[in-house]
Amino acid sequence: MNRILFEPEEIAADGTVAFGGVRAEHVVNVLHATPGKVLKTGVVGGRIGTGEVVQIGGGKVVCRCVHDEIAPEPWIDLILAPPRPRAFKRLLPQLVQLGVGNIFLVGAAKVEKMFWGATILKEEEYRPLMVDALMQCGTATLPQLHQHRNFRKFLSALDTKHYPVRLLAHPAQRSPESGDFAKACNGARLLLAIGPEGGWTDSELEMFQAKGFDAISLDGRILKTDTATVAIMGALLMHLQQ
Repeated sequence: MNRILFEPEEIAADGTVAFGGVRAEHVVNVLHATPGKVLKTGVVGGRIGTGEVVQIGGGKVVCRCVHDEIAPEPWIDLILAPPRPRAFKRLLPQLVQLGVGNIFLVGAAKVEKMFWGATILKEEEYRPLMVDALMQCGTATLPQLHQHRNFRKFLSALDTKHYPVRLLAHPAQRSPESGDFAKACNGARLLLAIGPEGGWTDSELEMFQAKGFDAISLDGRILKTDTATVAIMGALLMHLQQ
């Protein structure tokens, strides 16, 4: 954990919070904190700042927090034709750490129908994974997970006016060019669409192109969805920072 996060309701009116469990164990056994130590803390979905350890004992840690900094904003939203539930569970924390703001899960033609009944799609299952990932990367902005089983309905209704750059990952397309995306985005969020392992169908590609998406690829290899997503987002992030 690189930042201890609290739910809003955990923090008292005077800024103090008492917590136990895994977070307290990390503070005591990994950070070796004692009263007076200042920790990086924050509110899930809110601001970040610091918390001074006031008391430790009985498996609990008490901190007095000041959260007056705005957490870094997400730089990208993702349209994802989801892989199998086990792979999606592995991928989700990585998306959080890489800075995704909205995750739009879409029912593309090659998405297995059984995915939509997976327990990982329940908020009580995926939210703890997201929060753990936020604490790992040291920020607090919680991504939003949206589920759209009807691909055509979703894409037809998609409002693209806030996305000056819209990219579509598909095998054997061009590679990202350094500097292009940073200039085009100009501080706005980028929108990236990642398809299933076999790629998008011809009709899906046509719909994306009608919405102004540019097709890209790392190379001609057909990658697993989780591998492709992390690799492409990493490449884009590097280009945006140039």
